[in-house]
Amino acid sequence: MSKIDILVVQNILPEQMAVLDRTYALHRYDQVQDKAALLGQVADKVRGVVTTGGKGFAAALLEQLPKLEIVASSGVGTDTIDVAACKARGVPVTNTPDVLNDDVADLGIGLIISALRQMPKGHEYVRSGEWAKYGMMGFTSTLTGKTLGIVGLGRIGKELARRAEALKMRIAYTGRSRQAVDYDFHETVNELAKASDVLALTCPGGEATRNLIGPKELEALGSKSWLVNLSRGSVVDEPALIKALREGTIRGAALDVYANEPHVSPALSNQPNVVLYPHHSSGSIETRTAMSQLVVDNLAAHFAGKPLLTPLS
Repeated sequence: MSKIDILVVQNILPEQMAVLDRTYALHRYDQVQDKAALLGQVADKVRGVVTTGGKGFAAALLEQLPKLEIVASSGVGTDTIDVAACKARGVPVTNTPDVLNDDVADLGIGLIISALRQMPKGHEYVRSGEWAKYGMMGFTSTLTGKTLGIVGLGRIGKELARRAEALKMRIAYTGRSRQAVDYDFHETVNELAKASDVLALTCPGGEATRNLIGPKELEALGSKSWLVNLSRGSVVDEPALIKALREGTIRGAALDVYANEPHVSPALSNQPNVVLYPHHSSGSIETRTAMSQLVVDNLAAHFAGKPLLTPLS
């Protein structure tokens, strides 16, 4: 019996790739230079696609795969996948929610602590010998009692809130609708920004949230507050953020995502009041393994005629 043909747009972890290689006929779109030539050979046989939230899956590629049955993506974000085009074709898309919630929320708390307590600065203060030379570093800012405003109180947002509560922060949020939680709800991002000491973004990316945080929201956040982005670089008007950091419109920022990854603008990365992380919030071996396994399991379920584990609704 011949193996089912799978197009690998982006690989997952080696152990799970080995399982896929044993189970299916893999075509490494991610590795070949002449992608058109590969498609010319296999496009009419491909029944499944493996990709990631970072690499995505475009409608133009979908159009070349007439027998495609499923797109299995590692990652929670789907803004780089043309879900609407897949849906119109009747091609289900799966992602890997829930298994990464804890890691992303942990990283969010780490970024908040790093920004308010100036941990990168403290690290360099010791390493450079400035502590011995100049004495105690300048004062930082406490988390206790501060208001964390969360834009998008979904799975990750809720986990971030639970952790922040343990640090004695107050929680407020905004989103598409009020939820059954004991947190202050604000109708707009602007209102939430005004009420927040730290504004954390955990909303989806995509056109609906593009430049959601712009000059007005940053001005509303104010000179004593911080912006933390765990979402997508597209959610923030990056030139406006750079200007706000330079001019002291906001106190600082802590970022895991950027407008043009991995090529971060020096105008942003050189700002002294920003903490930087390389879009790696779910990047623990345990979580990435679980994400990769979900890709394997979703493909197996589909081709066995069973319900998908994590389909997009």
